[in-house]
This record gives sequence, C-alpha cells and structure tokens, in this order.
Amino acid sequence: MDYVLIITVAIVIFSLIFDFINGFHDTANAVATAVSTRALTPRRAILLAAVMNFIGALTFTGVAGTITKDIVDPFKLQNGLVVVLAAIFAAIFWNLLTWYFGIPSSSSHALIGAIAGAAVASQGSFTVLHFQGFTKIIIVLIVSPLIAFCVGFIMYSIIKIFFKNANLTKTNRNFRIFQIFTAALQSFSHGTNDAQKSMGIITLALIVANLQDGNNVEPALWVKVACATAMGLGTAIGGWKIIKTVGGNIMKIRPANGAAADLSSALTIFVASSLHFPLSTTHVVSSSILGVGAANRAKGVKWNTAQRMIVTWVITLPISAIVAAIVYWIMHIFI
Repeated sequence: MDYVLIITVAIVIFSLIFDFINGFHDTANAVATAVSTRALTPRRAILLAAVMNFIGALTFTGVAGTITKDIVDPFKLQNGLVVVLAAIFAAIFWNLLTWYFGIPSSSSHALIGAIAGAAVASQGSFTVLHFQGFTKIIIVLIVSPLIAFCVGFIMYSIIKIFFKNANLTKTNRNFRIFQIFTAALQSFSHGTNDAQKSMGIITLALIVANLQDGNNVEPALWVKVACATAMGLGTAIGGWKIIKTVGGNIMKIRPANGAAADLSSALTIFVASSLHFPLSTTHVVSSSILGVGAANRAKGVKWNTAQRMIVTWVITLPISAIVAAIVYWIMHIFI
C-alpha cells in the first residue's frame, strides 16, 4: 500500500508540473495575436490568459473522462501506475524540449502518444490500447487543424467583405478593443480543453490505485482545483519564445487578422470540448492564423515556419511514444 501511495502521489505531483509547463508552453496560443497587434501589453495579456485559463479549467470536465478511459483500459494495464508515471515524464520532456527551441508543438500529442507508448511497452502488445477511443482521438487531432484553417479562412473572408470600405485607422482601433474579448475567449477555451488532460491522467492513476471507483471517471473537486491552479500559474509565467513564433513568424498580424484567428480557434476548441474531444490548442491556433493569412494574402504567410511547425506536429506523437516506452523500461527495472 505504501508503494502504491508513493507512486500515486508522484503521478499527481508530476501531472501538476505538466499542467504548469503546459500553461507557459501554450500561453502564446491565447495572447500572441493580441500582443503582436498591441491590443494588450504582454503583462496584461498574460494576466488575462492566466485568469481565464483557470476559469475554463473548472468549467468543463468531459475531456478528462476521455483521457481517463478512451486511450487505454485502466483495468487491463500491467504496472499501471508505472505506465502513467512514465507517460508523464515523457510528455514533460518533449514539452520542455520544444519550448526551449521555441517550437509550438502539441502538449496533447505528447501526452496521448506517451500514454500509448508506455502502455504498449508494459503489455508488449498493441492490444492494450482502446482502439475505438484511441482512433477517435487521433482522427480529431488530425482533422481539427484542417477545420481551424477553414474556419479561419471563412471568418476573415467575411470580415473583409463587411469592412471593405471602412476607415482603416478607426477599424484597427475598434478591432484592437475587440481583441481583448477574443483573447479572453481564447484563453477560456484553452482551459476547457488542455487542463482536462492532467485531470484525466490523475483520475486514471487514482482508478488504477483503487483510490477511485472505476465506474466514475469524473475528476474529484480537488483534482479540478489543483489542475486549474497549476495551469493558471504556468500561464502567468508566459511563453515568450513561442509568442514570437505564433505572433510574428507565421504572418504579419493586424487587429482584424488577430480577432478573426482568435474567434476561429476558440470556436473550434469549444466545439471539441463540448463533444469531449481532446485536441491540440497549439495546432488549432496556428492553423487558424494560417487560414486567416491565406484569406488575406497567401504570399504574406511565412510558409517555411508553417512547414517547420507541421513537421514537429507529425513527429511529436511517435517520438513521445518511443520516449515513454524507454522511460517505462528503465523505471520497470527499479520499480
């Protein structure tokens, strides 16, 4: 019992660390466009994002249930607690590595790939995966950036029609004000999806440790508050390297562009959260900006940056799975 409790506590601690890192890793998603257009100062943008992420994290829990039960069956895991701990370590490693190089990669891909990789390593077979749920998650991760791109393209095309003959100075001023609202909405939507993943991991560990009824995948209140707080604090730290990439290295963002991108990505994330689908907020935000850029002026988009980001998105899941498998094998020797 002491062994189980120690491993479970370690999982809770490192899950909160993952949420904290996720907060500053993904802060750019919510505030990059508002900062780049000077709608908000960096300090105010970060504070706004931190508060709205916290509120969003407490509002939705459906995604947490998906993470808990749809990737692997908690009751079929061999050395289940070691599997979960190895997955968290691998996801943290990949998040820190991509943050260090300023690459807006996906925390969701990293975590989901890590869970799958560690679970397969423990079982020695892919049969441990809950294929129906896992396939559904992968499809959403692949399709959601395409949807966000299309929504961004359509959203900005509509804005161009409505404001075609408007005074440019006045329009920019009004959109900067509107961006405060869209940045808040973006941050709230981020909390409704990303914070749920750590909640799902902790709940998975509690079920494996027989500390929570397996028929109840709803995160406990203390889990919700702890994860929301960790993400809020992480968001308050900020992710300046990624803000630079998302806010300026994809395209030159103007107030109307930023507002359209924020609305498009927030809408996509809200729909996914309502349907209990985990997705990559990084993918969605970046794809929304690309869609807006394509609608505005395709030649103005820095497609080289987009290509670099896409390569990172593609390799994140398999690399995190391999890293998690290696970590599991190492941990299994000592635990």
